[in-house]
Amino acid sequence: MREADVLIVGGGPVGLTASILLSRFGVSSLLVERHPSTSIHPKARGINARTMEIFRQCGVEDAVRAAGLPPERARFIVWARSLAGEELERRIPWRAREEAAAVTPVRNCICAQDDLEPVLRRHAAALGHGALAFDTELAGFEQDADGVTATLRARMGDTRVRARYLIAADGARSRVREALGIALHGTPALYRSINVLLNADLRPWTAHRPAALYFIEQPGLKATFLTINGANRWGFLVNNLPPDGNADEYTPERCAALVRQAAGVPDLPVEILGAVPWVAAALVAERYRSGRVFLAGDAAHHMPPTGGFGLNTGVQDVHNLAWKLAAVLQGRAGPALLHTYEDERLPYGRAITEQSLINARSLGRGGPERTATAATTLARPEYLNEMGMIFGTAYESSAVIPDGTPPPKVENPVTDYRPSARPGHRAAHAWITREGIRQSALDLFGSRFVLLAGPSGNAWCQAARAAASAADVALDALTLGAGPVDDPEGRWLDLSEIDPDGAVLVRPDGQVAWRSRGAVPDAAAAMRLVLRRVLSLA
Repeated sequence: MREADVLIVGGGPVGLTASILLSRFGVSSLLVERHPSTSIHPKARGINARTMEIFRQCGVEDAVRAAGLPPERARFIVWARSLAGEELERRIPWRAREEAAAVTPVRNCICAQDDLEPVLRRHAAALGHGALAFDTELAGFEQDADGVTATLRARMGDTRVRARYLIAADGARSRVREALGIALHGTPALYRSINVLLNADLRPWTAHRPAALYFIEQPGLKATFLTINGANRWGFLVNNLPPDGNADEYTPERCAALVRQAAGVPDLPVEILGAVPWVAAALVAERYRSGRVFLAGDAAHHMPPTGGFGLNTGVQDVHNLAWKLAAVLQGRAGPALLHTYEDERLPYGRAITEQSLINARSLGRGGPERTATAATTLARPEYLNEMGMIFGTAYESSAVIPDGTPPPKVENPVTDYRPSARPGHRAAHAWITREGIRQSALDLFGSRFVLLAGPSGNAWCQAARAAASAADVALDALTLGAGPVDDPEGRWLDLSEIDPDGAVLVRPDGQVAWRSRGAVPDAAAAMRLVLRRVLSLA
């Protein structure tokens, strides 16, 4: 019987990222994917900056950007009667603005899923700890107190695998979730769509206003051109189809006619490469865990594409989960640490699915049209400006030790983000130097715990190193401004709201676990207690 620490079911972006992350922590995994190779359809395209931060930690940011679209070729969001007709509105999303550089060292990226997955697959295969088995299906599984036993079906026959844990990243129709009997709650059928992949040279009507999305608003036709290469390869969504319609009616000829109608160019040469019907939904699993099985990505939450959060939320799910699995598997944390995956990610899944649903309805998809603030507004102001949702989420669980401070005050928690080192929040980005080289503070995180202390906080560093050594926990302890790491502008210290003798403990996923504004009488005892609590060893 084959063995692995973790069995990953599903070889899309979420499953492949899980494989990469687990390998970086030295955890063996086996990924199985029923399709013979990576996706042949663009599907998701928008990778937000938080996910790009994760890809940066994984060492694949540059490769993903090389496979995607340069940012200057997708600057806008455009609404029009047709590509050749009247333009109704043009926006620059906050995500694409220069102000985003104050929040994160990376930019968002447009990279179609069929271009992204091969990049992640190559990287996952090169890391060594993670095995990949495409054209292999999970035929069944059972679990007991010590692990999961699965039957895998491939062309050569069935095999058995024994794993300590299983990650279900097998999509919205997750067979694993169904086998576990985990219910979904929400809106199951928001609207019907046809997703068309096509070749057509649209540059005469798009090159002067390069956009990620071109929304077409006509009586009887709501459609969207989705930029893939910005030249001749496009996605095309036809939204709000009749609920009782027949998808077979959308032949290549009819799809081409709709593309020409939306473009406003009756004689446009169009090659239809494929058309896939689907139903948008806003559903979240009532649980993210059953025993030794964890749901991630669309298996855990199925949200409308309005906002581009599906892929991103899934990648961030496994980013939260991977370090916890590694800590438990390697004996550095108590099993209760794994409870915090659901405690932290389920509330976020519900919140981001709700925001995606509100976005959809404000766009007139799947609900009363024009639910935005004014009849002339084509989408609510928050649409594609959700910095608060992307960066400002705060976790509450036993892996976070509150310090009694209130959350940062923001006017609109969906759009507004105020950097903070309050426990539970994403650690703040600030430009620092390490041995004279300029980098983001975020570049310090990703593979281990990091304690960052103020310039007078060496006692915290000594205490953290001793506590980590005793607990066999991988940890870096650094003072900012009193060693090889400097905070030349004092920006990080200011954002963290600590005194020069204070400290912040950051988890491997970049979330703040604990903070002390200043010194305490017995730093050694404090750090021992902090690590034990965060790792569920207390």
